[in-house]
Amino acid sequence: MDKEPQEQPLAEAPPLARIAIVGRPNVGKSTLFNRLTARRVALVDDTPGLTRDRREGRARLGILRFRVIDTAGFEDADGRSLEARMRRQTETAASQADLVMFVIDARTGVTPLDREFARVLRRLGSRVLLVANKCEGKAGIPGLAEGHALGFGDPVPVSAEHAEGFDALADALRAALPQTVAAAGDEEVDLTTLPPEQRPIRLAVVGRPNVGKSTLVNRLLGEERMLTGPEAGITRDAIETEWSWRGRPLRLVDTAGLRKKARIEDRLERMSTGDTLRVIRECQVVALVLDAALGLEKQDLQIARLAVEEGRALVIVVNKWDLVDDPQAVLRALRDRLEMSLPQIRGVRFATVSALHGRKLDSLAEAVFAAFDIWNTDLPTSKLNRWLEGVTSAHPPPIVQGRRPRLRFCRQTTTRPPTIALFGNKLVALPDDYLRYLENSLRDSFDLPGTPIRFVLRQTENPYAEKARRPRRE
Repeated sequence: MDKEPQEQPLAEAPPLARIAIVGRPNVGKSTLFNRLTARRVALVDDTPGLTRDRREGRARLGILRFRVIDTAGFEDADGRSLEARMRRQTETAASQADLVMFVIDARTGVTPLDREFARVLRRLGSRVLLVANKCEGKAGIPGLAEGHALGFGDPVPVSAEHAEGFDALADALRAALPQTVAAAGDEEVDLTTLPPEQRPIRLAVVGRPNVGKSTLVNRLLGEERMLTGPEAGITRDAIETEWSWRGRPLRLVDTAGLRKKARIEDRLERMSTGDTLRVIRECQVVALVLDAALGLEKQDLQIARLAVEEGRALVIVVNKWDLVDDPQAVLRALRDRLEMSLPQIRGVRFATVSALHGRKLDSLAEAVFAAFDIWNTDLPTSKLNRWLEGVTSAHPPPIVQGRRPRLRFCRQTTTRPPTIALFGNKLVALPDDYLRYLENSLRDSFDLPGTPIRFVLRQTENPYAEKARRPRRE
């Protein structure tokens, strides 16, 4: 008797190839990154050196799927200067990638800096695909011909800005990495289909310049992933990186420092600020980083207020805690200042850390997940209405223009943040201080410290209004 064939286990999909986009400044690397990832997340400008940190994203080109890494422009610099540190970041990305996409500007032609970078790539032993960007029209033809002299084979002519030449680029990638890149499928997982504990939390690390945001992100990741240094404003655009803590996934987003609006004069800083504000709107939890020596300044409070207005969960991270002489007094002063200025997030969690020395980082992760869980709280309607009945009986709404607003019932409409719909009559007359009273009572009754709470006022229908309008029959 023939044995039934045993079901073979499904083979795991191979990891996606990692392709680093490198080249000298202003050749169009970030534009190509945005085109391949189909997302305008990398800042693009004519100013050289705009990109400073490595940015990684998921790319799609026809049937091809791979990871693509945007890098800083290659500079001929040594020592501990910012340009030298940027160069080391680029070389690290090139050495770790399966393939290096070396981009030159076909309109400018091959420059001495291109030749120097070609020598560096050969020294690193990287597998290189030469890409000649800005090949739209006839102006790029001479530079395209010069590309052969770099010794990496025929350059692939493309125009990242106009999306030209990408079929040829796909063929070149398939030939360069046939086993790892040329594979259809491996679609990005729909996060909504995953159990809640497997969905990554998007955590934005924000704050004023030079408070240690990038140092903190590097400590959490366990590698020098972000550029750091004494210079203020090193980070220019938001860099997202995957991370996990005790099996729970997160997406860390390092952002540019936010200064007072009146002090922003440079166009690039305005672009960086806009990118940070976009991240705050799109994230789930905001980690506001403070300098323990400076405490809560007006700009810190403004950033916290912005996060609350956007309905994000908030955690206050007090960095450089190892330099504090009286921890209890400093923490008490910080809490008092925050609750006085932003009472709507009373009870927000604080995490005191030292990013430089890697101390108490677990307390930060614990605070982030606790704030996220509260932000996702789903309150039963029955308990909400018992609370509403008790709170309005103890303190009824004030009489306005001879009429007292009446709160009939309530229910939660959404989470993230908890949003409660209040149903009743004359609710538009409810004063703001009474809504704050309801918010504080709700926060205390259901243990919702530090999270934004929103109320939506809904006027209930009068069931007798239609009858009153109908003509009486004789």
